[in-house]
Amino acid sequence: MSLHDLVRKEAAARMSHSERLATMRSARLYFQRPEKPGFLVSETDEGPVVPVFTSWARLGLFAGPCEWASTTAADLVELLPEGVRVLVDPLGPGAFLLDTEALRASGTEREAR
Repeated sequence: MSLHDLVRKEAAARMSHSERLATMRSARLYFQRPEKPGFLVSETDEGPVVPVFTSWARLGLFAGPCEWASTTAADLVELLPEGVRVLVDPLGPGAFLLDTEALRASGTEREAR
């Protein structure tokens, strides 16, 4: 783990739940771009997922040279079809499923203000 990762992890641990959601909503995510507009969805035993990455370098390690795009996590959860989950940095040491429901809810709360 790099010093940068350690500092970021410590800072996240001190955030409230709403602060973590706000930070995640603005995070830039990278994904493999299909030929037609949309997302490459992988079918798994747990249901459909879209693999996304926290950097284009991680995407490259996963998919090799490919067409790619990026967007914020907030925009991503608004664009995904219902029932499709987001897997962040698959095959990496910190892979996790994005809590799309919490991000959608926090976006709705922000719009209501």
